[in-house]
Amino acid sequence: MTKPKKETGNKMSSIASKAMREPNSLSNRQIRQLGASVLSQDETKGKRK
Repeated sequence: MTKPKKETGNKMSSIASKAMREPNSLSNRQIRQLGASVLSQDETKGKRK
């Protein structure tokens, strides 16, 4: 059984783009969402020593 491919959605792509252009314009909620999205896509999760 293969794992489903994890991809960044349009909403997270927009937040990431905004973060790169205007880092201080993100709300705390957007920062948390972006961080959670990145961490959930970490393929090494659970494989670290």
